[in-house]
Amino acid sequence: MSSAIHKRETLQGWIDQTDSPFVIAGPCSAESEAQVLSIAKSLKADNKVSVFRAGVWKPRTRPGSFEGIGSEALGWLNEVKKQTGLSTITEVANAAHVEEVLKNDIDMLWIGARTTVNPFYVQEIAEALRGVNIPVLVKNPLHADLGLWIGALERFDKVGISQLGAIHRGFFSNNPAPFRNEPRWDLSFELRAKAPEIPILCDPSHIAGKREWIKEVSQTAMDINFDGLMIEAHNNPDRALSDAEQQITPESLNSILEGLIIRTESLDNVESEKKLNAIRHEIDGLDSKFISLLNGRKELINKIGEIKFEDDMTIFQMQRWFEIMRNRENLAEELGVNKSLVQELFNVIHKYSVNQQIDLLKKKQR
Repeated sequence: MSSAIHKRETLQGWIDQTDSPFVIAGPCSAESEAQVLSIAKSLKADNKVSVFRAGVWKPRTRPGSFEGIGSEALGWLNEVKKQTGLSTITEVANAAHVEEVLKNDIDMLWIGARTTVNPFYVQEIAEALRGVNIPVLVKNPLHADLGLWIGALERFDKVGISQLGAIHRGFFSNNPAPFRNEPRWDLSFELRAKAPEIPILCDPSHIAGKREWIKEVSQTAMDINFDGLMIEAHNNPDRALSDAEQQITPESLNSILEGLIIRTESLDNVESEKKLNAIRHEIDGLDSKFISLLNGRKELINKIGEIKFEDDMTIFQMQRWFEIMRNRENLAEELGVNKSLVQELFNVIHKYSVNQQIDLLKKKQR
């Protein structure tokens, strides 16, 4: 089901920028006026960044960590705008933050992952922005809950925010290696499908967690057609007061952006397009056969369910399940098919097969 979010203009239209990709960059935290001005001037000199970011209020996991300078730093962001011409953006987590940001003429704001998880916080911020014309970017919640992410976007849409976008910063996982957060690119595809009018930026810094992975994550984001990037840049990353390991120097950022391969959605080469369409036609045929095979499997599951009902046999037999998975995994290995894909696929198929037999049993018992 698609979202009820209204159609809106492109990211580039927000600040009259035509270059691709749209890049937001700056330190995780504003630490001093000298620091933010130094970083901003370096970013401006490279001419690849459109918006300067800096955290002013930092929602930390535990008390005692650096939690930001607070409202004083908003004046530093204004000085960045005066001296470099860069637009500015910061994070807000409540209505009081919104009031301070608007009073200090900050150009854009983002909603952090820890805020997106709570609809009460999101609604409070949305109400504070009712009738205000300011771009809002919403980060995904900490855990992989697409409904919360879309719900947050809808809350801002309903109060009249016309310049609205999403930031994909990865999701908490017990095993995200080698990254800090699991990318779960599939959820960005789902968001695109349900809310195609929403531009999506990638936050490689929070996905990667370590600066050596930022280039790879940035390129992947471009390869799957993200609209832009938000990357943390610091003039002395190793001495940063927050998230030091995932920040890079402006020089490193420039190198990454210069090296990005920006691909297009369509092909200009007629011959390549013909080849692509021919292969896609073959894939469509295989998918059609696959769905037909699933239908045939469903019919066989019904027959198995009938036999189990007649002989009072349990629906689930653990040894049979182990046998199925072992055989399918071995076949996958022989054919060079990814074993994890086969495991995931047959887990889903088995779940539906069990549910199918449960439904059949209920009907028989009526």
